[in-house]
Amino acid sequence: MRILGFALLTAFILPACTQQDAQTQVVENIQQNVPAFYGSDISKEGLGGDFTLMRGSNQPFGLQDLRGKVVILAFGFTHCPDVCPTGLATYADVLKQLGQQAQDVAVVFVSVDPQRDTPELTDKYVRLFHEDFIGLSAKSEQDIEAVKQLYRIQAVKVPLKEGDYTVDHTAGTYLLNRNGQAIVFEPYGKTATEIADDVKILLK
Repeated sequence: MRILGFALLTAFILPACTQQDAQTQVVENIQQNVPAFYGSDISKEGLGGDFTLMRGSNQPFGLQDLRGKVVILAFGFTHCPDVCPTGLATYADVLKQLGQQAQDVAVVFVSVDPQRDTPELTDKYVRLFHEDFIGLSAKSEQDIEAVKQLYRIQAVKVPLKEGDYTVDHTAGTYLLNRNGQAIVFEPYGKTATEIADDVKILLK
């Protein structure tokens, strides 16, 4: 599976800016005492939003149900050979590093492969990494597509032998604040410590 990483994602969510613009923003952040994230600050990009999908018992689960918690939001699929399990293991380590603060954090994994990933399978899969993880899917591609558009996630099926397929998708993690706003994008490869430090800023 190829990674549609942050370089591709920024083509969809970040406006073009000059080096001078970037330098100006850094100066403004320092002057306004804005915290520096290890990930990319996307708070002004206008992406994200509430959605409702299906959880393990085929019960509706809304992102808005997690108000008051910082949310680690990721997209992937259960047949992913490396990127998704690595990410989920990293999120489990994040919760471990947060200690007592982890009770105010939720990890949500949305499948981009509803054809194979039933809500029950997705939820069971993520719980292999941590019992508190939330796995979501849907019965239709349209429901998933609507969520992907909210967060500008790219996912493309790639045919394999004998009718099988994999999915190339945007890899990375969104951090949502307690009000459900997408604040930080953590590109694939960020360490658990880096993500945990960014989560701690949002918990303040």
